[in-house]
Amino acid sequence: MNQITRPSFRGPLERIDDVTLRIPRSYKPGMLVDGTIFADDRLLPLIQGDQAAEQVANVACLPGIQIASLAMPDIHWGYGFCIGGVCGTDPAAGGVVSPGGVGYDINCGVRLVRTSLTLDEVRPLIVPLVDQLMRDIPVGVGQGGRRVFSPEELRALMQEGVPFLARLGLATAEDVACVEAEGCLPDAEPGLVSDRALARGADQCGTVGAGNHFIEVQVVDRVEDEAVAAAFGLRTGQICVLIHSGSRGLGYQVCDDALRALREAPAKYGITLPDRQLVCAPIASPEGRAYLGAMRAAANYAFCNRQLLMWQVREVFERVFGNPWESLGMTLLYDVAHNIAKFEEHAVAGVHKEVCVHRKGATRSFPAGHHDIPEPYRAFGQPVIIPGDMGRASWVLVGGPRSLERSFGTTCHGAGRCLSRTAATKAAQGRDIRTELERAGVIARSRSREGLAEEQPAAYKDVDVVVDVVHRAGLSLKVARLTPLGVIKG
Repeated sequence: MNQITRPSFRGPLERIDDVTLRIPRSYKPGMLVDGTIFADDRLLPLIQGDQAAEQVANVACLPGIQIASLAMPDIHWGYGFCIGGVCGTDPAAGGVVSPGGVGYDINCGVRLVRTSLTLDEVRPLIVPLVDQLMRDIPVGVGQGGRRVFSPEELRALMQEGVPFLARLGLATAEDVACVEAEGCLPDAEPGLVSDRALARGADQCGTVGAGNHFIEVQVVDRVEDEAVAAAFGLRTGQICVLIHSGSRGLGYQVCDDALRALREAPAKYGITLPDRQLVCAPIASPEGRAYLGAMRAAANYAFCNRQLLMWQVREVFERVFGNPWESLGMTLLYDVAHNIAKFEEHAVAGVHKEVCVHRKGATRSFPAGHHDIPEPYRAFGQPVIIPGDMGRASWVLVGGPRSLERSFGTTCHGAGRCLSRTAATKAAQGRDIRTELERAGVIARSRSREGLAEEQPAAYKDVDVVVDVVHRAGLSLKVARLTPLGVIKG
């Protein structure tokens, strides 16, 4: 199954319990803490198959790192940090911020839209529904959106986030309340976003993009926790829509600009790194503050991108089903970020302190009672949305009771790749992935055959296994599983 060609990991992976592995601090010089990977024996061969675990050890060398360098069960190789990597650094202890710990697609994330529609109502119309989504919503590389923002409007959007769209009549108060951080990271500094990034983002807000981004029509096929599912407004047989996208070219450019700007920062501040892709700067430094300000601006852009995509999905459903979206029950369950760095208060060795939590391919997962959870969900825990692959399933989870103590309140973000895009494309040669999916009951539309080949189900781990690990680890708990009916991709 694992055809990744990068060298395999030869370091120690000590089994702590049935879902936790440790890379001891003694593994390599410079490690300040242990590495911790959440995985069971089913996932171990995949983890050993590339250098993602080495990246976990490398991150353990970052100044100011707290507790451990962490990785979720959907771990795979990435830029600097592995995908699935989590790191908390203490600004008061010389802690750093690293663009590699956020990634190029700043605030790539997902949102789940509920409907009052049932499988019986949607199945006869799934082909025209997916075709209409494909016609009306921009997907793929180079596709612009219906709304083009001026530089001044973009700066306002990046400053205010989703509340900016609410002022334009493109978001409701309920939409704003059900986005992580209410759709706006404070202290964003749009003035630090380059003209090149602004130009790339001018017409891309409200577009899906390419790669692993998608819009998927799903049905709730199984409920694991009736009480939490009811609080989340989910029931068996219900139709939902999952939206996965990020900050598009604007966020990519913000990351690229930051990597260049920080190139000399480690030497300037006396920081020795095991991998130059971990380029970083102290949080309190001018360089660190500048990256954080621009990153937050790009994150707010991404929240707005997903909001505009949801608004367009609502319009398509209105057109296909002939009723206003409100009467179709198209409400937002929640929106969560995958690639972000945020300041949060956490207990470290019994002391509460402010920590800069990098989540790269990882999802916030706060437990019941946390003050950052919207009021309707607070008694149950934060909704956590885990996309799988377009042939199997996705999950809704809830923040688990052990997430704060074990992972800075974090869980996985998806299934995680087990084939590189090159390997997946090679494996698809001579096959018609679209036809294969249709035979499995999934209507898939893409702007290119390559897009479906790269994202075929075999390119991903089994999301049920990944979710089972975080459930058993207490990071997030199973609520409901959703299976795909139709999907559009770049």
